Amino acid sequence: MSGRRAITVLLAALLLPAGAASARVYLSVQQALEAAFPAPAKVERRTLYLDEAQARRAAEAAGTSVEARLVPYYVGTAAGRALGYAYFDTHLVRTLPETILILVGPDATIERIDILSFDEPEDYLPSRRWLAQFAGRGAADLGERQGIRALTGATLSSRAVTQAARRILALHRLFVAPPAPGGRGRVPEPRP
Repeated sequence: MSGRRAITVLLAALLLPAGAASARVYLSVQQALEAAFPAPAKVERRTLYLDEAQARRAAEAAGTSVEARLVPYYVGTAAGRALGYAYFDTHLVRTLPETILILVGPDATIERIDILSFDEPEDYLPSRRWLAQFAGRGAADLGERQGIRALTGATLSSRAVTQAARRILALHRLFVAPPAPGGRGRVPEPRP
């Protein structure tokens, strides 16, 4: 390597934000959607537009902050019925971001959580086994001390994923989920 190139590489490494060199992308949004809703399912992108009162209401229901006022989500359908709802949540773990897919089933429970990108060190990355404990859980199952095991050595990672799951389930229940048969219904989806 030439002296000039070595200096350029060294300067680039020094100027990158901490952890940027270790950032990992595991799935693109498109790959995650294809895995969540395999062909021949159709996928439609929709968007929630939350005002301040709706965001506050969702935060109270979730027990964690809801900062985004624009929440895109995807609905997978086949044969005229909903297969599920895919939400992508990007949040800070410690000081760096993580993006996850939370797939919510027609019954308003989590089908699965996948990590799309994780910028913190790999040591703090939640395992597939740990993420699997969210499957089949609804909003009532994710409160404090409700059976979600902590990640030894990665407490902030486990807390970030759990808070994201609670946030998404609250948004889904309040503004997206179809009303239960014979129920009072849900709050209508906000329109632009």
